[in-house]
Amino acid sequence: MPRGLFMRALVLLFVTAAFAAPCAHAQAPAPAGAAPHANAKPSNQSPRKRLRAFGSERELKRFMRKLGRVTVKHEVPGAAPMPVEKAGADYAGSAQPSAGEAVAKAAEPAGDEESVTNVQHAGVDEGGIVKLHGDYLVVLRRGRLFTVAVGGGALRPVSSLNAFGPDVDPEYAWYDELLVSGETVAVIGYSYERGGTEVGLFRIDRSGRLSYRATYQLRSDDYYSSRNYASRLVGDKLVFYAPLYLEADVRNPLASFPALRRWHKGAGESEGFRRIVNATRVYRGAQNLGEVGELALHTVTVCDLARADMSCEATALIGPPGSVFYVSPSSVYVWASDWSSGEENDEEATAKTSRSILYRMPLDGSGPSALRVAGSPVDQFSFLESGDGNLNVLVRSEAGGDRMWDAEAAAGSVALLRVPLWSFSGGEDAAPASSYRRLPDPRGGGDAFQNRFVGDYLLYGNGNGMDTPGAANGSSLCAVRWATGEVSTVALKHGVDRIEALGSDAVVVGADAEDLHFTSVRLGGGTLAVAGTYTRKGAAQGETRSHGFFYKPEDENTGLLGLPISKPGRSGFEQLFQSSAAVLFLRNESLDLKELGELDARPETAADDDCQISCVDWYGNARPLFLRGRVFALLGYEIVEGALDGGRLRETRRISYAPRPTLSGR
Repeated sequence: MPRGLFMRALVLLFVTAAFAAPCAHAQAPAPAGAAPHANAKPSNQSPRKRLRAFGSERELKRFMRKLGRVTVKHEVPGAAPMPVEKAGADYAGSAQPSAGEAVAKAAEPAGDEESVTNVQHAGVDEGGIVKLHGDYLVVLRRGRLFTVAVGGGALRPVSSLNAFGPDVDPEYAWYDELLVSGETVAVIGYSYERGGTEVGLFRIDRSGRLSYRATYQLRSDDYYSSRNYASRLVGDKLVFYAPLYLEADVRNPLASFPALRRWHKGAGESEGFRRIVNATRVYRGAQNLGEVGELALHTVTVCDLARADMSCEATALIGPPGSVFYVSPSSVYVWASDWSSGEENDEEATAKTSRSILYRMPLDGSGPSALRVAGSPVDQFSFLESGDGNLNVLVRSEAGGDRMWDAEAAAGSVALLRVPLWSFSGGEDAAPASSYRRLPDPRGGGDAFQNRFVGDYLLYGNGNGMDTPGAANGSSLCAVRWATGEVSTVALKHGVDRIEALGSDAVVVGADAEDLHFTSVRLGGGTLAVAGTYTRKGAAQGETRSHGFFYKPEDENTGLLGLPISKPGRSGFEQLFQSSAAVLFLRNESLDLKELGELDARPETAADDDCQISCVDWYGNARPLFLRGRVFALLGYEIVEGALDGGRLRETRRISYAPRPTLSGR
C-alpha cells in the first residue's frame, strides 16, 4: 500500500498521550553491568576496531539459514531505555572551547554554487523538491520535472518532462527527491509495483532543457520519513539509505539482498538485477542478533553520478529494524533500534541495551565500526558529529527511529549521548552509562518533539507536529551545552514546532489555534535568553519539513528569513494535500525580527494539472528562495518574485509553470 498505511499511522500518532512532565532535573539510576570503554585512548579519531564482515558467500548463506527468521511487522515501535549515570556523576567528555564552528550554518553553500536548500551540514546536499543549476531552477512536483530560467533577471518556464522514463510504468510509484550534480539531474523515488528505490537520471543542457537518460532500480523497502531525506549528495557521489527487512529463505537466503539493475522495457520481476553488496561488505554489529525479534539489512549505497553509466557500491549492516540515518561531512551513521519495549527491571533493560546499534561508515571508504547503545534518536537533527572528535546524539527512551511517521510518536525520558569517535569498535563494546546525561523533559507545547544542534547548544522542546494547533499555551525550550552538559531552560509563550539557526543564534517557531509565533534566542555571550519576538496574526506554519525554512545571512548579525504559512489552525498533515497560502519574509537585525511582507498564492487562477502519478506532496510544495539578491516564493505551480522597497516586500511578477493536463503515465 502506498506509503505504508500512513493514515493509520497518523491516527495512532494523534491518540498518543503527551509526555508533558515539567522541566525536572531528577537523575535516573544507572543500570548494572554497563560496559566501560577501554582505558587507552588512541592518538587519533580512528576506531579501536572495525566491524567484521563475512568472509565468504558460503559463510553469509550459512548465517542466514541459521537465522531462520520471518518478518513480523510492527506499527508504533519503542526502544530499550537509556542507561543514565546517577546524579552527580561526571559528564563524559572534556569541555572544548567553542567547538560549535563544526556545525554548518543553515543555507551555507558548498563551493561557488548558491544553495536554495536549508541543509544540515554545508557540503552535504539533501534531496529536495527544488534545486539551482546555474541560471535555472529545477523543480520536482507531482510526477514531473520542470526548469525555470532565473539568470540575467529572467523568470521564465523553460522545460518539463515526466520524472520517470518513457518505458517505466509509474503506477503505485512516488517521485520524492531531486538532486543535481553537474549536468545530471537525479530523481529518487519508490515503486510499490516493482518493490524498490528508483533513481531516474536526466540531463539538463546549457539552455535548461531536460532529456531522459536512464532509470536504475535498487531492491529495497520504502525509505520514506516524515522528517528525514533518503538521499544526500557529497561532491558527485549520490549517497542514500534504504532498509531491507530480512525474510529468511533457506533455499536461497540471499535472494532478497540489495541489487541494482538498469531498467528496460519489458523487464521481468527479477531480470537483470546484479547484487551490489557481496559477502565481504555485509557486516553484523553485535554477537547477540539471535535475541532480536526482527532484523533489517541497513543498506547505504554510494553511486557515482560522474560516470555515463551509473555505478553503485553498497555497504550492508545487519541489525535491529528501527533506524535513523544521518550524514556528516565525514561519515554516514545509522542508528538501529530494536522494537522491543516494556522492560521490567534494570537487569532486563541492561540486557536489551545491546539491541540498539550505532553504525559509523566513513565516507573515505574505510571499514565501518559500531557501538552498542540504548534508546533511539528522534530524527537526523538529533545528531552532531562535532569538531572536537565526538559524536553527540539526543536519545529518547520510547522512540523507534524516523521511518514513516515514527519520529512524530517519539516519547519517554531524554538524554544526551556523547562518545568519542575512537570508542567505536567491532560492535562488542557498549557506550558506558557515563556517556549518557539525563536531560530535563520539555514542558508543554504539544506532543511532537523537536530538536536541533545550533552552535554550541542542543535545543529541544515540544510542538504540534502533524497535529492541529491548540489553544495558546506556554512551553519550555531546553538548551544544553553539548560539550560540557550545562542545561538551561527558556520559557516561551508558544510551542516548539521548528528550531532553526540564525547565524550563531536561533529562532523558534510555534503556532497556536490563532497565530504563528517567532522567537529569536541569543546563544552567545554566556547568557541564554529570548532576544526578540514576532507574531503573525491569523496564520499557521505551512510546511513542517526543514527545507520549508531558509535563512539568508547578509552579515554576522543581519539577514532575511522565509517560511510558508497557511490559514490559522491548520493541522500539519494537511500540508500533504493543501498548498500554503503564502511565504512570509522577515528581517533579522541583531535578533530583532521585523516583517517585510508576504508573497501569496493565487489558487483561484490555478489550472487542473490532471495529476495521475505521485499526487501527494509528501515533501511539501512551498519554499522561500533567495537568489543573487532576488527574493522568490515557490508556491505549488507558481513562482512569485518580490522586491524590497523602503523596508517592505512588494510583488513584482509571477509565473505559472504548471503542465498542460496531458500527463498519462500509463
